[in-house]
Amino acid sequence: MVRAFADRLPIDDILPELDAALDKRPNLVLVAPPGAGKTTRVPLALLDASWRGEGKLILLEPRRLAARAAASRLAATLNESVGETVGLRMRLETKVSAKTRIEVVTEGVFARMILDDPELKGVVAVLFDEFHERSLDADFGLALALDAQAGLREDLRLVAMSATLDGARVAKLMRGAPVIASEGHAFPVETRHIGRDPSLRPEEDMARAIMRAVGEEEGSILVFLPGQAEIRRVASLLEERGLPPNVELAPLYGALDRGEQDRAITRPPASRRKIVLATSIAETSLTIEGVRVVIDSGLSRVPRFEPGLGLTRLETIRASRANVEQRRGRAGRVEPGVCYRLWEEAATGALPAFAEPEILAADLSGLALDLAHWGVSDASSLAFLDPPPAAAWAEALSLCKALGALDEDGRLTEKGAAMRSLPVAPRLASMIIEAAGQGEGLRAARLATLLSERGLGGDDPDLSHRLERFAHENSPRARDARRLAEGIARAASKDAPSPRLRGEGPGEGPSASPTAQAPLPNPLPAGGEREFSDGALIALAFPDRIAKARGAGAFTMANGRAASLPPEHALSREAYLAVAEIAGRAGAARILAAAALTLAEVEGVAAGRIEAREETRFEPESGALRRRRFKQLGAIRLSEQNLAIEPDLASAQMLAQGAASLGIARLPWSKAQSQLRDRVAFLRAAEGEDWPDLSDAGLAESAADWLAPCILGRTGLAAIEAGDLDAALATLLPYALRRRLDEEAPAIFETPAGSHIALDYAAANGPLLSVRVQELFGLERHPTLAKGRVPVTLELLSPAHRPIQTTRDLPGFWKGSWNDVKKEMKGRYPRHVWPDDPANALPTRRAKPKG
Repeated sequence: MVRAFADRLPIDDILPELDAALDKRPNLVLVAPPGAGKTTRVPLALLDASWRGEGKLILLEPRRLAARAAASRLAATLNESVGETVGLRMRLETKVSAKTRIEVVTEGVFARMILDDPELKGVVAVLFDEFHERSLDADFGLALALDAQAGLREDLRLVAMSATLDGARVAKLMRGAPVIASEGHAFPVETRHIGRDPSLRPEEDMARAIMRAVGEEEGSILVFLPGQAEIRRVASLLEERGLPPNVELAPLYGALDRGEQDRAITRPPASRRKIVLATSIAETSLTIEGVRVVIDSGLSRVPRFEPGLGLTRLETIRASRANVEQRRGRAGRVEPGVCYRLWEEAATGALPAFAEPEILAADLSGLALDLAHWGVSDASSLAFLDPPPAAAWAEALSLCKALGALDEDGRLTEKGAAMRSLPVAPRLASMIIEAAGQGEGLRAARLATLLSERGLGGDDPDLSHRLERFAHENSPRARDARRLAEGIARAASKDAPSPRLRGEGPGEGPSASPTAQAPLPNPLPAGGEREFSDGALIALAFPDRIAKARGAGAFTMANGRAASLPPEHALSREAYLAVAEIAGRAGAARILAAAALTLAEVEGVAAGRIEAREETRFEPESGALRRRRFKQLGAIRLSEQNLAIEPDLASAQMLAQGAASLGIARLPWSKAQSQLRDRVAFLRAAEGEDWPDLSDAGLAESAADWLAPCILGRTGLAAIEAGDLDAALATLLPYALRRRLDEEAPAIFETPAGSHIALDYAAANGPLLSVRVQELFGLERHPTLAKGRVPVTLELLSPAHRPIQTTRDLPGFWKGSWNDVKKEMKGRYPRHVWPDDPANALPTRRAKPKG
């Protein structure tokens, strides 16, 4: 029998049906809109189910804030405190007792629970609240629960609950589970699309919208922004503009302390209003008292994993239609409300229907370790609503093997088991274990905690500053996090030889196990007491993100990605950084968390990844070869040394190919060599491919073959001489062809007057001879080349070497237009001979003698 409640909620109508369905079948899908009461009613209603017996109910929540709020409301309904009938289990906080029958658990903690106890002893049902958010932990938890149900616990009940969910698809995954829908009871919400002002920055535009809503509407306001940075900027703008005295600002995001989060979600005092500036954390599972106005930026910030780089970055994207409807519904939970949207109404239809499941865009290395612990090497063997993408899964397996957590067959190693036992990501777990072997377990664990728990130690990109501040923070969250770090360090240091966890002050932190075993190999350069920098520790976890400065705050990481810091930040002046977190796209990635390290530390931490080799390459800028010995870590060069060029054929071939890439014309061709190439080109065109291709393109194609043997020992284009090219051309033009060349395309033409004049074989209209007309007197036949097949183009010159006629038919010229030319020339050059019959006149190079 389902218990009765003092106040009615829409979900109450279907509670008997839900109980009856679970009495007959183990799985169920519950779809209920926001405000229906599924989170705070269903677990309490199932307490009295006949099938429960004495077993516990597990209620999964996607976030710690939602878990704490749900536990508090459930306990308050029973007039109890959290830790009695209703308990709470999440990272940094656990409140359970022998009386506990309902445990509110975060999804990540549940995954570890079932991995450690696949039978879930004492648990009769697991309720997956807000399953539509499709976190990786929720998908994984459901896959494990279904697997355990099939093989170990047929009696285990599984319920997927959500406000916006593809119920039929989830029901199919849950082996044909029935779908029960609850009608909600939401007050009407007026939607006002106020668009964006393109002349304003997004934060200024949001501040404008908030000030408008304060003036137009009553009640508290819930504002959705993509992240903490935007929340801080909007809060600063509102304070500058001046809010009414009865309005207070309350930020709300996961990294806040418990007290600040509670202040944001509780109702403000009478006659006062509250503006809650929140991330997507406020979309579901929370009731923020007093809110009747929502202002939605329409944006979300999500992690995106790039398998090719092994890098997770934060990306700001448009929220889905399901997300914005959830946000809008927050305005109508307690009374009629208003939702302002900072986009045009028509744009809503273009939004994606649902948010992308995290499993499709996440780093899956932790999942790979957990599945190996479960005994599964192939993720497709479990019932995932969306299977892991192949590229990301392959990257995850590769990383885990590189960390020594999995063997080549995908089985968990001893180190992998130790890593999986630590409640941090695999990279950080590997860092802690290796550092613990050198007595640095506590410092490494604190760094890992800083990177796992946003907001601790502030937001300075310098992790060393953040770590120092974290060590002295006195908030409950900081104290809990330090205790967590101490527990992690203790677990990682069980086999460390140090009698005390290095970094602990007097009276702070646990003592290490007295059992001393051989330490892990030292991956870091030791010195003094072997205390290592924060950068060296971070580099243990992220060797692929070791970064080298390029100037003005710009860095290049070993994985090839560029990232930057503000030039004024002290870290921007460091030569090397170990980068733990970045945000933004490839062209404008910002470093959010990093620490400095030295070149010696880089060479110690990443010794196995550093490639030491020699390289000879042609540098187009100088037109010369350069040989270097260098050390390379991925995309960054750590050091280099210039070496002498080896005078071998390989170097000569590289120089030849370099010359070809710059252009064969850059070589020091003499006039005679250039003419020889032109002569060969003429005969190749006239007679065919018996003649070699000596054009720039033809020579460039085979430069390594014909040029290299003739430039052995040369190191740059400037060192190549014309004599080298003579030898090279000789190899291209055998003796027989050279004889034919001299016969069919001679370099010079001997005039009847005895002059030797070079023929121009590069002329546009064929071979050209520029000659004074008097030197051709007596020539009855036109000069030809290529065995008489090609007439030479004659450019006939005056005594002053100015063109007077161009012809390819000299006899025709003598008989035709010569008379007209003669008349003009006689008047201009009277001291020269101008015969009436030049074909039978004597050639001359001189004028008539005086007198």
